[in-house]
Amino acid sequence: MFRLAQRIKVSGLASSRSVRSLFTADKYPVKRGNYSELNAEDIKYFESFLNSKDLLTDKKDLDAVNVDWMQKYRGQSKLLLKPRSVSEVSKILKHCHDRKLAVVPQGGNTGLVGGSVPVFDEIVISLANLNKIRKFDDVSGTLTVDAGVILQTADEWLRERGYIFPLDLGAKGSCQIGGNVATNAGGLRLLRYGSLHGTVLGIEAVLPNGDIFNGLSTLRKDNTGLDLKQLFIGSEGSIGIITGVSVLCPPKSNSVNVAWLGLDSYEAVQKTFKLAKNALGEILSSFECVDRASMEVVDAALKKHDMEAQQPLESMHPYQILIETSGSNSEHDEQKLNAFLENSMENELVVDGVVAQDEGQIQALWQWREGISESSGKWGGVYKYDVSLPLPVMWDLVKAVENRLIERNLQSKTDSTKPVYATIGYGHIGDGNLHLNVCVREYTKEVEDVLEPFVFEFIAKHNGSVSAEHGVGFQKVHALQYSKDAGALKLIKEVKDMFDPHGIMNPYKFIE
Repeated sequence: MFRLAQRIKVSGLASSRSVRSLFTADKYPVKRGNYSELNAEDIKYFESFLNSKDLLTDKKDLDAVNVDWMQKYRGQSKLLLKPRSVSEVSKILKHCHDRKLAVVPQGGNTGLVGGSVPVFDEIVISLANLNKIRKFDDVSGTLTVDAGVILQTADEWLRERGYIFPLDLGAKGSCQIGGNVATNAGGLRLLRYGSLHGTVLGIEAVLPNGDIFNGLSTLRKDNTGLDLKQLFIGSEGSIGIITGVSVLCPPKSNSVNVAWLGLDSYEAVQKTFKLAKNALGEILSSFECVDRASMEVVDAALKKHDMEAQQPLESMHPYQILIETSGSNSEHDEQKLNAFLENSMENELVVDGVVAQDEGQIQALWQWREGISESSGKWGGVYKYDVSLPLPVMWDLVKAVENRLIERNLQSKTDSTKPVYATIGYGHIGDGNLHLNVCVREYTKEVEDVLEPFVFEFIAKHNGSVSAEHGVGFQKVHALQYSKDAGALKLIKEVKDMFDPHGIMNPYKFIE
């Protein structure tokens, strides 16, 4: 029943997407705010303290920062600034505040809701040059870093010292920690290590007027009034630019096990999750679920680029789950995992499965899970909805959207004249986060009108959240009403206005 996992590689596929010619402002009903326009005197001021190679106006350089990861949103910025110190960030923002120049903070630009690219001619402020690890306490496990440090770089640095970063993402090779915090990224192991609201101990940020908020505490307990750092976690660059982060990092596990299991129904997935929590307890670190369509999309993407890889399981089951355990005693952990697997089979919940036998096979199974996001855009583009829903109705949304697209004759894997290639679902069962992806051959208003507000109305009806990861950005700014009531929206707007009275920070996003 349980076989050895096979080694695969699904990353690095060439994309068929090209930069879209239409600007965001031409595609959506949005008007430029009452901001000043960049002029020669502004450039001259920035040149007075920035290195020449950190002030970029060339179209080729700007193309990369004007377009989001999905090639869906395209801005018109004429200036990219790459400060190398907190002081330089402060000078930039003070000038922009005084001149009423709109800005967009940008990290790794891996977001999926258009939150890190301009809409009009906002100045892009990249944090890429703030990329130093400042300090680490190997007793408490507290790490302090610049906001521009790449997530994978921090994790590899910590692993050499017996620790890991508490966040793990498919985009870890390019996303930046400041951006992770600004969007309150959830990731693959939130089940075990919790959210950034709990693991981030301190934040340093530059406010819109150039003032520096120095909240880089490494204390786990500080009961002295309002916890101001929490305002910046998930704020999406709307009230300031995060420049430094201190975070509590857990010890690296000595024992890691990964199993990939096949199930015949979503009901069986839920029962298996309940069984896993009871049987695996403290060592359960991930419980991921993917549907058959997701695996078919990965397989098709590989074949599209003349690549072959054996699926983890011999049969394409309707639902497949990846379970990871991490602990300190391999014999103890393996016994618990084996007992769980035997129980799940005896109860006829799991019908097939593989268990990784070494680190290479562990990475291979994770590649299948992490490869879904990249593979989903290989036909031209993808509408991504990262949402939270109560577990019993998570996959009802996937089925409802798929049926809606088929009924309107918009979806077909075999007919290239249809704009939609496939509707897939995958996500984190452990925290109720569903990734609904509609893979398209092209972005069209017809498809978007079918999806929205239908998706958001479904979420509101079932008391979910329109954003579980990646934030609100530009894509979901008009959908907040489906997750927040009028009173909550009013408070958010008042906080934004208090910090940023001129509205220069990442405009047209986060909150209207």
